[in-house]
Amino acid sequence: MTKYFSTVLLSFLSISIFAQTTQLKPVPLKNVKTTTGFWHERLETARNTTIPHALHQCEESGRFDNFAVAGGLKKGKFRGARFDDSDVFKVVEGASYVLQNKYDPKLDHYLDSLITLFAAAQEPDGYLYTIRTINKDTTGSYDWIAGPYRYSFENGSHELYNVGHLYEAAVAHYQATGKKNLLNVATKNADHLVKTIGPKPGQLVVVPGHEETETALIRLYHATGKKEYLELSKFFIAMRGRSDKRTLFLDEHKLGPSYFQDQVPFVRQREAVGHAVRAQYLYAAVADMLMVENEPAYSKALDTIWEDATFKKQYITGGVGAREDGEAFDKAYVLPNDNAYQETCAAIANMLWNHKMYLNSGDSKYMDVFERVLYNGFLGGISVKGNEFFYVNPMSSNGKNDFGKGTAAIRSEWFGTACCPSNVSRFLPSMPGYIYAVKNNEVFVNLFAGNDATLSVNGAAVKLVQETNYPWEGKVKITVSPEKAAAFPISVRIPGWATGQAIPGNLYTYTSPAKQPVSILINGKKSEAAAVNGYVRLDRTWKKGDVIEVTMDMPVRQVVSNENIKSNQGKVAIERGPVLYCAEGHDNNGKALSLQIKPDQAFTPEFREDMLGGLNVLKSQDNVTLIPYYAWANRGANEMTVWFTASK
Repeated sequence: MTKYFSTVLLSFLSISIFAQTTQLKPVPLKNVKTTTGFWHERLETARNTTIPHALHQCEESGRFDNFAVAGGLKKGKFRGARFDDSDVFKVVEGASYVLQNKYDPKLDHYLDSLITLFAAAQEPDGYLYTIRTINKDTTGSYDWIAGPYRYSFENGSHELYNVGHLYEAAVAHYQATGKKNLLNVATKNADHLVKTIGPKPGQLVVVPGHEETETALIRLYHATGKKEYLELSKFFIAMRGRSDKRTLFLDEHKLGPSYFQDQVPFVRQREAVGHAVRAQYLYAAVADMLMVENEPAYSKALDTIWEDATFKKQYITGGVGAREDGEAFDKAYVLPNDNAYQETCAAIANMLWNHKMYLNSGDSKYMDVFERVLYNGFLGGISVKGNEFFYVNPMSSNGKNDFGKGTAAIRSEWFGTACCPSNVSRFLPSMPGYIYAVKNNEVFVNLFAGNDATLSVNGAAVKLVQETNYPWEGKVKITVSPEKAAAFPISVRIPGWATGQAIPGNLYTYTSPAKQPVSILINGKKSEAAAVNGYVRLDRTWKKGDVIEVTMDMPVRQVVSNENIKSNQGKVAIERGPVLYCAEGHDNNGKALSLQIKPDQAFTPEFREDMLGGLNVLKSQDNVTLIPYYAWANRGANEMTVWFTASK
């Protein structure tokens, strides 16, 4: 055993006290029901279209059959790819969130029938990986499939990644239904991992080549109370960058260990590198771990990596992963437009990571990033009808861009590698769970959407009702109704865009300052409370029917990039509120790439209920029409651009 491995092992074994800290906790999804407006409409689309569509695609592509064949319920061969099990689990997770939003007995029964297949496919010792169960240990030439024995090919195998999504689906399903049929499959597999992988003599020393299991194990730990799941997650994190690699075919595709963040121990990592989805799932797991116990070395590394990713490697959409090669982070400030990769999964991973960073710290800068991704980088990955998707998300298009993922100019119903559609399917129905958080007796309002929510404050129920036309308007009304009059603070997030900061850091800045200060009224009277860490703290005795009114000015703003981003020099982008805009040829006589914007060019917002699901367009006097970036490519292939040449 090497010196490094011995040191890490001793450190790992010495941590035996699991003290829950007092970080913020999100309000359970079941307790937040959207009612009207932007997100309610999209959740209804997810329930009625996206989830049924994704389930149908999994059935048609043979993903369900793989479980039936592995379980001996039908004859056949493995169909698809090594990671296809994960798509099924992600869609089941999303369907479980739909059940939490609005119970549907038919969907509940359908999920039970799928869970029967999962249980049948699981081997007696808990192992679950349909491609190996069906093909045994003869999976081919080990070309991104699996090694000659279980868990022997970290870089390409998805054995651990797949079951990570199983764990997430199991917890979501248990929370939705109270049934343990899927949770039992998950814990049986997790117990198998605990016995098989770890620091004890005779156990395997491996890490997931595609991270996800780390954060999923911690989620499973919180659901079951089994500390060994937390210990295994910590082991996976601690073993990154170990020097005595015992794995076959580690560098099969010459992407190197940094591709899956295995180049040095995590505590020595300082930059966001490698595959953007894998990286951010790892970073999210470290943030999860830090919510359970304080580890300063991990915290320092994570904070430094976050600054590198956010201040130097993030698109204006909040998307990340500029490189097609390896679907990876590129060097600092290398953010091309026409061949921007920005995988949709990477946008989702960025939100998950930032939300966990927020829960650790209470700092709104993480929710500023979250919101930017939510309305732009993430939402751009799904069509307005909810049944077509983007794998990659360029910043400009000539109508012919193609990354080999279908096409970047036309949305697709599904992909052979369907990680993005299934990931969108699981995240979209979960959105209401990010609106609020609670810490001790303090309530935090993080996002604005029409909803009714019931929160627990000091053991008493408090009902919050939000009414708003956000993101098209900057007015939000929050009615507060505690069971009985009670004193506690409500902290309302003031988005960075509303105070003149486009995004944390100086990667993107507005060309003009905020014109109007944010106004907050309580029962019609102005509040003088100042924002701290991006939140205005309203501490008072609340009684039933008290009303908070937030008004944020929403001017149309021009945005410029840091001068180090060469691809954006001499160019501007247009935003209003949290929404980034683009030009499409459909609205501009077939042209978008050649459009120019003057420094004083004025745009007027106009709500079009009949256009692309209902949205605000921006129109200028010289007939330039802009639409939200998320809505592009819903009318066929055509030119599109986010960055415009700045004319004099």
